Amino acid sequence: MLDLRLYMLQRITALIMAPLTLGHIAVMIYAVQGGLTAEEILGRTQGSIFWFLFYGSFVLAVSLHAAIGLRVILHETLGLGGWALRAATWGIAFLLLAMGGQAVIAVTWSGGA
Repeated sequence: MLDLRLYMLQRITALIMAPLTLGHIAVMIYAVQGGLTAEEILGRTQGSIFWFLFYGSFVLAVSLHAAIGLRVILHETLGLGGWALRAATWGIAFLLLAMGGQAVIAVTWSGGA
């Protein structure tokens, strides 16, 4: 039953990631074609709850999606199972979430300004 739930969760996170990825690419194309500098882009994203939620949702979906995918790889290639597989899956998910969260904060936090 857990495998079915993880399978479904991975598919749901893929459905969340797809439009967010397209949105990110569209924004980057707009920024590059508009000649915006990194400073100008950060000026538009910092302090924005919209961009915080946009990229925060993306990071959460990617963290879960990748951890589940790597769980399958660890199980099928290394034969990992039980508590070791659960620990690796949660560890990967939290590591990706922490790294992605730092990036989201760096891009959206206005530093108190």
